[in-house]
Amino acid sequence: MFGSGQGAGGSWWIILIYIGLFAVLYFLLIRPNSKKKKQEQEMRNNIAIGDDITTIGGIQGRIIAVKEDEDAFVIETGPDRTKMKFKKWAISSVDTVKDTPAPTKEDKLAALKERREARKAAKKAAKEEKEAGKYNE
Repeated sequence: MFGSGQGAGGSWWIILIYIGLFAVLYFLLIRPNSKKKKQEQEMRNNIAIGDDITTIGGIQGRIIAVKEDEDAFVIETGPDRTKMKFKKWAISSVDTVKDTPAPTKEDKLAALKERREARKAAKKAAKEEKEAGKYNE
């Protein structure tokens, strides 16, 4: 059925196709998934007291204690300050907003001045455009 040279040469192509297919699957599926798991583990290892978190069950709260020996943490939720204990793997996301320095009075005044100058320049450009339109008619 096959020619004498086709049987052996054809099997190499099949092996190369399987290797290529595995490489594509690795770079599209396996590698991104392992990177995501690594980032999640790093996030869970870096939690600290005071962080706002969301659990995989959707419970939101603030961490009040980290128990390294049990690989767990205690959160406080709601206005009645209910305390709950969870395993670290139950953290879905850390919602704490990192502190950014508040703008100073000088920064606010500089921003206001820039906006005023931009409005003046826009009005001037509109006026010049309007005058140029009158002379073209």
